Amino acid sequence: MSSFDWPGLIRAGIGGLGLRPVEFWALTPGELALMLGPGSGAVPLSRGRLDELAEAFPDSVKGDEDG
Repeated sequence: MSSFDWPGLIRAGIGGLGLRPVEFWALTPGELALMLGPGSGAVPLSRGRLDELAEAFPDSVKGDEDG
């Protein structure tokens, strides 16, 4: 199984950067990353941010009972 998001990379290269397919496939992953610029990838969710989201959007509300 590949760790590359090929559909996302193709959309970014061909759709976003306007590369022709032959130009896209001629690039190395490093060259594509350079062309996309810093911060072009998704930032992983940190534990602190997960805790903030869990507090802001709890799975259940106190006093709310099923059944």
